[in-house]
Amino acid sequence: MYYIMLTARISSVFKKITYAALRSGRNPEEIKLIAVTKSQPIDKIIESVDLGLRVFGENKVQEAKQKIEKLNEFNFNIKWHMIGHLQSNKVKEAVRLFEIIHSVDSDKLAILIDKEASKIKKIQRALIQVKLSEEETKYGINEDAVEEILELSKKLKYLQIEGLMTIPPYFVTPEDTRPYFRKLRQIKEELSQKGYPLQELSMGMSNDFEVAIEEGSTMVRIGTAIFGPRIN
Repeated sequence: MYYIMLTARISSVFKKITYAALRSGRNPEEIKLIAVTKSQPIDKIIESVDLGLRVFGENKVQEAKQKIEKLNEFNFNIKWHMIGHLQSNKVKEAVRLFEIIHSVDSDKLAILIDKEASKIKKIQRALIQVKLSEEETKYGINEDAVEEILELSKKLKYLQIEGLMTIPPYFVTPEDTRPYFRKLRQIKEELSQKGYPLQELSMGMSNDFEVAIEEGSTMVRIGTAIFGPRIN
């Protein structure tokens, strides 16, 4: 029964991604779906791989490590993104586990990532997390500090900043998130005009990803709309 529901949910998400892209005059293939597996069991992830999903996101390094090590036994060709706050003492492990880190939010973290990536000769792809709300529970740097990290990254050989990420406040009405997504897109466009090669905008989750796509998102992070409620 769950497999049937999962199939329907994945199909629904892809349809919504497609329609949102077309509404905004974009190619649906520009949008990458990151299936968020926080608090989800291994068997659900395996079923989602069987149904075609290949990119997964985790909020915590330790939980991701356990899942990745277990799933490596199956030789799946899948990729993992770190989408949660990254603590300094978890950087070494994160660099070894994740293709992209979405949550660079300080000069210190950028330098640490570069240092650990250099040890294994890996170009660590990353995004800068930008805080656009006043919520104390949200991580990220202020918009006026983004360029500072981009300048720093020019000196870092193993850290490759490819775009920006944000998490807006939760609204019952998804349309209320639009100003936040639009603002991040504008920041990206302004920085691009200054010569910073930013391609990615990681924004939009289960409740608001269609609005995010309409505002330019290239990566949507979707958990509940795919897997159902989290198991805490």
